[in-house]
Amino acid sequence: MTKPRLSVLGIGNAIVDIIADADDAFIARRGLTKGAMKLIDGEEAGSLYQALGIGAARESSGGSVANTIAGIAALGGKAGFIGKVRNDLLGKIFSNDLTSMGVVFPTKPATDGADTARCIILVTPDAQRTMNTYLGACASLGAEDIDADLVRSAEITYLEGYLYDPPAAKEAFHKAAEIAHAAGRKVALSLSDAFCVERHRAAFLDLVEKHVDILFANEAEITSLYQCDFDQAVSRVRGACGLAALTRSAEGSVVVTAEEVIAVPAAKVTRVIDTTGAGDLYAAGFLYGLTTGRSLKTCAQLGGLCAGEIISHYGARPEADLAVLVAPILIDDK
Repeated sequence: MTKPRLSVLGIGNAIVDIIADADDAFIARRGLTKGAMKLIDGEEAGSLYQALGIGAARESSGGSVANTIAGIAALGGKAGFIGKVRNDLLGKIFSNDLTSMGVVFPTKPATDGADTARCIILVTPDAQRTMNTYLGACASLGAEDIDADLVRSAEITYLEGYLYDPPAAKEAFHKAAEIAHAAGRKVALSLSDAFCVERHRAAFLDLVEKHVDILFANEAEITSLYQCDFDQAVSRVRGACGLAALTRSAEGSVVVTAEEVIAVPAAKVTRVIDTTGAGDLYAAGFLYGLTTGRSLKTCAQLGGLCAGEIISHYGARPEADLAVLVAPILIDDK
């Protein structure tokens, strides 16, 4: 087996985040479920954006796995991303943002069809985020967009659970997993959202048991997957895949393998502004640690530090230098 050229290749939805403050009354008026992700069409996306008011939103490139890949690049890892955008302004913003960080992004933009995807994220005063996602061009990602050589070149291919919604993207998802395993590489999966789990529970259970080496989930997602309490879910996932990293917000995270269960406290955070991207950046820190040979405890600590940085400000891309932030932990792990 050849040495990997990339540490992590992410395959996910290429989305531009539109982040705005909102109160509980606004959430209720729009008929939204607080803290959840909802798929919307282009018309609803326009209506919701208009309801926020001019100048109320902040825009930045995003998407769950894309956020993770950006975090890995910020830490100094070699990362790539496969995801579909349109050849429009938002598509160029997304592409330029990733490539400027040194991320390999070979996917050709669509020249027709739906516009580049966007996610309108409503942040309430308690820092909860309610996401409204217009998939747009994301839904056109298909098996033909999977660069087989790039997948083979990555130590870990990291797949986004949200990809199970569009049928064409689901095919791409399975093709990438097959290529990675045929090349002797690892496959990681993020369950993405508890509502996503509910939509695809049977398929996700099969994936975790038969095709996933590394699983990322928060407490709501893992308990939804197994339809039981957290402790029972830990026991279930322990026998299902090689490694699971389960986040529990302020309670930290739990790393699960067949041999051990490691509980790691959350990083200290002085203020919580916006929880958007917390799980994404946890995965970034964890995967960076894993691909650089760190202990599982250190991987979880790295994830916690990265997540703590991201929730201290708006947006799902780091404002601090992550490499500097995690340096003390990496020194202690040597």
